Amino acid sequence: MKRMRSLVNSFVVCGVALAMVSSLAAQTVTQVSAKVVRVKGNARYNIAGGAWQPLKIGNELNAGAIIETAANSQVDLLLGEGAPVGGPVPSLPGMANYQPTAQQNMVRMTENSRLALDKLTSTKTGRDVVTDTEMDLQAGRIFGTVKKLSAASKYEVKLPSGVAAIRGSDYEFDAAGVVKMLTGSADVRYPDASGTQQMQPVKGGWQFDIPTATLKPLPPAEQHGMEVVINQLVVVPVSTAHVVAPVEPVATTEQGPVSKF
Repeated sequence: MKRMRSLVNSFVVCGVALAMVSSLAAQTVTQVSAKVVRVKGNARYNIAGGAWQPLKIGNELNAGAIIETAANSQVDLLLGEGAPVGGPVPSLPGMANYQPTAQQNMVRMTENSRLALDKLTSTKTGRDVVTDTEMDLQAGRIFGTVKKLSAASKYEVKLPSGVAAIRGSDYEFDAAGVVKMLTGSADVRYPDASGTQQMQPVKGGWQFDIPTATLKPLPPAEQHGMEVVINQLVVVPVSTAHVVAPVEPVATTEQGPVSKF
């Protein structure tokens, strides 16, 4: 009888251990990348403080990379994977022709911008996929479209004056501290004049100015401008053509955008 109980206990222990191993295997954290899908003008990047290199379509950048755009330039980044969608083919002067193939987490850097990729991970839990996206907008302006996230996923953009935590949304952020939401919502965390941490929810159709702590509706003209950019972002180019002017050398700076490459 005692031997039978011992065997049963052994089977239970082995079963629990196997379940724990399976659970850990199902929750393997994968490092994902930001793929460069469009470049207009001049842009460059470095990894972990290394030498600056010209940014090209097809570059896949992991966490630790910093990207800069020059004047009259822009870059579109695809974060992770997406699902097929349909839609019209946009026509953008000076950029490659493309057709709609996927809706994904996309980011557009506008001119004179600097963006650091702090964290890009994906974890399969067995039931869901949990993603962790953390970026640091150090200068300039970005637009983004975020697909619906699982409950445990995180998508945050750090600004010099605060942090915006985003759910499935379309947004425009400025390093000056202006958070604009076209759809979805964001929770903005920031310190007030006394240093006390505050949190301001910003819903679609609204904008929040962190330095002045002002929340107000987005004017129709600005909403339309954001819609145009977001519609361009939800398609991925099929051409690898890269429209770029010759890259010129320039002295680097520790802080702020570089106006000429």
